[in-house]
Amino acid sequence: MTLDRFYPIFDDVAWLQRMLPLGVKLVQLRVKDQPDQIVAQQIAQARDLCREYGATLVINDYWQAAIDAGCDWVHLGQEDLDDADIPAIRRAGIKLGLSTHDHEELHRALALDPDYVALGPVYPTKLKQMKWHQQGLEKLSEWKGLVGDIPLVAIGGMSVERAAGAFEAGADIVSAVTDITWNDAPENRLREWVVATR
Repeated sequence: MTLDRFYPIFDDVAWLQRMLPLGVKLVQLRVKDQPDQIVAQQIAQARDLCREYGATLVINDYWQAAIDAGCDWVHLGQEDLDDADIPAIRRAGIKLGLSTHDHEELHRALALDPDYVALGPVYPTKLKQMKWHQQGLEKLSEWKGLVGDIPLVAIGGMSVERAAGAFEAGADIVSAVTDITWNDAPENRLREWVVATR
């Protein structure tokens, strides 16, 4: 199964309710700082919505909740890998996406046979403070050479206007967060993304 080239990330299932009808086919639910019960509810709702709209759902971080909910994909950051039970995730038949920022992290990720690798932040990002300021398009090209056939996700400071450059540099998928959620007209912006990536 080929993943869609456009990969928005949302922090609440309410966003999925708004955006899935507009043609999103690959989406990440990244719930932060919520009690387990709320996380489980969000994941279950997101799973059902994505099934209804024929979209691939990726759960950020909460791998055990994803297993419990019968989800298909999990995304883990490097710090998540420290306590994630990768064999349990794989036994559950769940596909795995991993964040990388430098060669050491990429080496660690590739050893786990991931189903996609993300590199970020490609551009400076407003969303979270990181020690990596800006990876740049050259690093995307280098990463694509290293990951080979594994899908490569470009994330961090991505916008509709920057998507083409990321694809040209070697990204298979472009991920966006604030370019949609901080936009004055998120639905319109999302439609622009769909047009730009299909």
